[in-house]
Amino acid sequence: MLRDILSGNSSIDPGQLAGAAGLPNDPASVAALMSQLQNALRGGGTGEINWDIALKQGQEHAAAGQVPTTPEQRAELEQAFHIAALWLDDVISVAELTVPPRLMTRKEWVTATLPIWSQLAEPVATSISNSLTTVLTEQAPEELKGMLANASQVMRSLGGTLFAMQLGQVVGQLASEVVSGGDIGIPLLDDQQAALLPQNVAEFGEGLDIPADQVQIYLAVRELAHARLFRHSRWLRLHLISSITDFARGIRIDTDRLENLAESFDPSNPQELRQAMVDGTLIPPKSESQTAALGRLETMLALIEGWVDVVTAEATVRLPKSDAIAEMVRRRRAAGGPAESAFATLVGLELRPRRLREAAAMWQAVTDAVGNEARDALWAHPDIVPTAEDLDDPAALIARLTTTASGAEPVLDEFDQALQDLLRDDGTERPHEE
Repeated sequence: MLRDILSGNSSIDPGQLAGAAGLPNDPASVAALMSQLQNALRGGGTGEINWDIALKQGQEHAAAGQVPTTPEQRAELEQAFHIAALWLDDVISVAELTVPPRLMTRKEWVTATLPIWSQLAEPVATSISNSLTTVLTEQAPEELKGMLANASQVMRSLGGTLFAMQLGQVVGQLASEVVSGGDIGIPLLDDQQAALLPQNVAEFGEGLDIPADQVQIYLAVRELAHARLFRHSRWLRLHLISSITDFARGIRIDTDRLENLAESFDPSNPQELRQAMVDGTLIPPKSESQTAALGRLETMLALIEGWVDVVTAEATVRLPKSDAIAEMVRRRRAAGGPAESAFATLVGLELRPRRLREAAAMWQAVTDAVGNEARDALWAHPDIVPTAEDLDDPAALIARLTTTASGAEPVLDEFDQALQDLLRDDGTERPHEE
């Protein structure tokens, strides 16, 4: 394949190659794929991933199905944001945003969010490129080894180029599925920025038999709640993104499986390669440390989404159809979309937390027990945010919070009690008993 690509006399159907890579089999995409691969091979590259390729792919894909926002839609959604802000002020003790909400086209959403997508995906792209370097330099025919003398940078450019094009396609597809900046659950937009995608909001409400203004207000409340939480908890954005990238850095590619694919690959039938990319068999099972990191990440994502669900339900109690819209949001979130599945395969990370129902129940119980202000205060610092154990046993968390709220002495756990026993009231250590 490399020989044919370099010679320009390929017997491989470029459309089949694009299909195996999960890219559209249209003339423009195929031409872009072949051009980028040839540039990566001939130029050798720097070994760095050119994320501009992903941006271009994503923008083109998003723009293909995009329709302009009408003045009526803009006015309705701006009014929805205004109402949402007023209603949220009644139920949360989280400061307002200092940046006005935006109404974004699908293409604008891709442009605004791709820096975060590329940051999350880069560790996996690097692993793929390193694996290609190892396998292809070991398996290359003798006549190609001289050509691939600088294989390390060449293969990194080749693998990175292909991965960037795939990521662009996934993000471009996601742009047709999301309704807001925080819809995915992770902070994709700049700090304090809230946004709705008018075209997708309209499509979300189609066929629901619910007035459009109620759908708009409900989704605006969810989006503002999500954005205001990240403004309130300054540590949360960095914590979440760092957790995701730390998890992704642990992903490795199964080079034995990759070698087997290389040996058996039939250019006229690329389905085996495509299937391996789609079903994730090139990524070995998670390590113990990865599994633990994933558990912590899923807990935090569930806490964020659960809090948003609870405050949105309280803020939209005035909407006659709020329960029906909430149910639609839950179903949509549970089902996910094709682009989310593609991202999970590409990066090895599910975007939807599994413990969302437990997290929402816990936040509701905390709200009922100690009120909104004490509930929101739990986001002040990572050390006091509820844990997975609190999701398992909300009663223990509520007992601690109600004790603190009443002004009583807190019940110490074993560690704190032992520490207190070691110290005098003046802060000096007790002498050791003989």
